[in-house]
Amino acid sequence: MPPDHPADGHWRDALNRQLAAIPASRRRRLRRLQPGPEAASLMAMDDRSAAGTPQPLLDLASNDYLGLSRHPAVVGAAQAAAAREGTGAGASRLVSGSRPVHHALESALAQWLGRERVLLFPSGFQANLAAVSALADRHTLVLADRLIHASLLTGVRASGARLQRFAHNDLAALDRRLQAARRTTPQRRLLVLSESLFSMEGTSPEMPALAALCARHGAALLLDEAHALGVLGRGGRGLGHGEPSIALISGTFGKAFGSGGAFLAGDALVGDWLLQSSGPFRYTTALAPPLAAGALAALQLLQEAEAAGGHPGAALLARAGRWRDRLEAAGWPRPPGRGPVLSLQVGDDGRSLALQQRLEQAGLLVVAIRPPTVPEGAARLRLVLRHDLPSGSLERLLEALGSPAALPLSTLP
Repeated sequence: MPPDHPADGHWRDALNRQLAAIPASRRRRLRRLQPGPEAASLMAMDDRSAAGTPQPLLDLASNDYLGLSRHPAVVGAAQAAAAREGTGAGASRLVSGSRPVHHALESALAQWLGRERVLLFPSGFQANLAAVSALADRHTLVLADRLIHASLLTGVRASGARLQRFAHNDLAALDRRLQAARRTTPQRRLLVLSESLFSMEGTSPEMPALAALCARHGAALLLDEAHALGVLGRGGRGLGHGEPSIALISGTFGKAFGSGGAFLAGDALVGDWLLQSSGPFRYTTALAPPLAAGALAALQLLQEAEAAGGHPGAALLARAGRWRDRLEAAGWPRPPGRGPVLSLQVGDDGRSLALQQRLEQAGLLVVAIRPPTVPEGAARLRLVLRHDLPSGSLERLLEALGSPAALPLSTLP
């Protein structure tokens, strides 16, 4: 069909050229997956399944670290909220969308985290946009870990701030940049961006040292705790817990909490500034009440486990240590860090995709992470451990992976 207007051809041609420039090996596609009958299982529903029948896969890819997305208490709370309040809030929090469950969740989170104020957001990406915009403007210098999430970088661009990157988790490099910034413009606003658990690396910064460094130089610290909450820190409170100098903590409910949505936590000053000034908070429909109710139920489960003297995150970390030991013993580069994200370095795009396919044929869902998500030559398999993985999962993985000695040397880091 010809374009409605001759000018249509120009932008369509441009998009076609840009799409054609993407190598076939890096083109993204959506898959159809649905929860399987067993915990930590998924069913592949697309054309990769043999004879069109669903293929069961052990889930080693999602961020449902504690398996709470299917916990009866979490599901029941979401169902009850949907029956009571409907599936959506209908408007922004500042119009008619603010529900009792929103206030209950914000209050419970603030108390649990030891923060004065919490505000909810529909997504982690949106929360990070709001956080950077609240703490930075065009006069601000932002110093960001080289591997921070794309949402934080988008926030920097939206704020108009100047950006400098420092080497991953290199506090000495950050210190040098902070010192230089204070020498050249002593009164300039400084903002440091980092994560407590980097989702593609599995690594964490030395949090007390990072917080102290930022405080010493008068720099605000924004810490993304999305992948740490529920797993790392005392009772799963994240690595920023107990560090009052952190300006804002960003967290999500779509990972260890098994629900959806996100939040920002800070002191009363920053919380009120967000409420008064944040476009990402003001101009969006409020978090769906069923998701808020599910997140509140998940938080209560974490609190109950801690009160009983245990925590599922502790067992998960112990399991992650055993998996790292066994992978290293099998000849693979030891995945860095200590959390539930295990980054198995491969190097080459094609080899990482071939390994992903090999694992899927063995009934294991493990996703190859490739550029531009990671740097060129740094393709890897991202393994994610869950609290509800069945026994024998590691043996299945090791058998399906085989020996790294079979890989061409050029693919190894």
